[in-house]
Amino acid sequence: MSVGPVHLVVLLVALQRLWELRIAARNTSRLRALGAIEHGARHYPLFILLHGGWLLALALLVPAGRAPDWWLLGLWAALQPLRLWIVASLGGRWTTRILVLPDAPLVRRGPYRWLRHPNYLLVLAEIPLLPLAFGAWELALAFGLANLLLLAWRRRVEERALRGQLPSADGKEPGGPSRRAAG
Repeated sequence: MSVGPVHLVVLLVALQRLWELRIAARNTSRLRALGAIEHGARHYPLFILLHGGWLLALALLVPAGRAPDWWLLGLWAALQPLRLWIVASLGGRWTTRILVLPDAPLVRRGPYRWLRHPNYLLVLAEIPLLPLAFGAWELALAFGLANLLLLAWRRRVEERALRGQLPSADGKEPGGPSRRAAG
């Protein structure tokens, strides 16, 4: 198997995602110690499979010699500062899980001043954009649609959790209003 531009990009994205998972794990542990309650744990492994499958499909199915569309790849790269802004805006409350810290105020800084779920919008763009940058429209369509469906489910779960309408993972009834601890 030869190595091409797509493999370099997949490696960089995989390293980025692993770095994010490390931050998320640290924040998750801290938030749980503070009493945060997880919601939607059942669908979390599907995100791991989706993102891992997306990168694996890019690495295995895009021909190594295929040159990227530099404009689309640049557009994808231009989204990455937004990703960092989102993580920085949530700070210690950013995680890849839906964790609700009871009685904590909703984050209203950074992009959260204007958008309720900026990270979801970012990922909706990123997932199809990267395969499109390598001419893999089939992967863009398949993973983009799968991501859209999974994020729609996650958004419903998160909104209900933030409104205190979901029982906690231990089955107890929710208390008063809760606020975002997840991105």
